[in-house]
Amino acid sequence: MMEDVLIKHITQQLIDVETADLWIDENFEKKLAQVDSTTAFERPIAEMHSIAELTSHLIEWRREVLSRLKANPRGLEMSDAANWRTNEELKAQGWEKLLKDFYETQHNIIAFMKGKDDSFLHTAYPHANQSFPHDYKYLLTGLIHHDMYHLGQMGITIKFLKLNHY
Repeated sequence: MMEDVLIKHITQQLIDVETADLWIDENFEKKLAQVDSTTAFERPIAEMHSIAELTSHLIEWRREVLSRLKANPRGLEMSDAANWRTNEELKAQGWEKLLKDFYETQHNIIAFMKGKDDSFLHTAYPHANQSFPHDYKYLLTGLIHHDMYHLGQMGITIKFLKLNHY
């Protein structure tokens, strides 16, 4: 029987950053509950992303990672417009749809990983650049790091939003 310790650990981290009582005392559920369909689209400072923009960015990269986990070629690039959609685009979708997509993308990754073992994590991503070969573990741990980075960014944005509304 193949080991599944590492894949279970990575899956749990994905679940934890969404809803668990982490040692940092924050998770996406707590952060996103602090904004509504108006404040989600506000940029507290012109150069700062809104919560909606950050949420959309996370959705796009989760979709991209899932696609790559399915051994598809790279789709999303840093320079793509979908990487950072405008508030105007996102308002047309609505905050409720963004939230639904946000949680759905996380659940889709977790569902995809069910039944896989640690050997899957050590499988080389077949479309990696030859100058930077990597495996699926790299993609998943990178996704967790990316989520944590933007969770912190959301925290700062929300603090500024609260200051602007007092």
